[in-house]
Amino acid sequence: MADFPGSAFGLYGNPMDIPMGEEGKAVVGEPLPEGTPVADEQAVIEALRTVFDPEIPVNIYDLGLIYGIDIKENGDVDIRMTLTAPTCPVAGELPYQVAHAVNNIEGTGVVSVELVWEPIWTPEKMSEEARLVLDMF
Repeated sequence: MADFPGSAFGLYGNPMDIPMGEEGKAVVGEPLPEGTPVADEQAVIEALRTVFDPEIPVNIYDLGLIYGIDIKENGDVDIRMTLTAPTCPVAGELPYQVAHAVNNIEGTGVVSVELVWEPIWTPEKMSEEARLVLDMF
């Protein structure tokens, strides 16, 4: 498995050893100073598009793995995501990659990524662009 700089896997070696935040969420970042402009949803989506499942040449947003983005007035961001399968080898790593990617954009405070399994991911959740890349028409 690839060792991604700054990723939880790279820091801890074994995905089962990764410390998760409250309620099993990947949590990174610090609160924004009061009055700091907050990132908009499009900036968050663009950050999500920089994260790829290492086994599929499509970003996680276009794969349909992001189930929810909640940007709060204080700049904190809550993300709900899933994986293509519960046995995905990057299950312990990918939520931290997502949290770090979003936290790296201006206007985000604490970024929390919750891994959920319902609804179950299916290929129908992919964007048209993802289907074109994967030749799934």
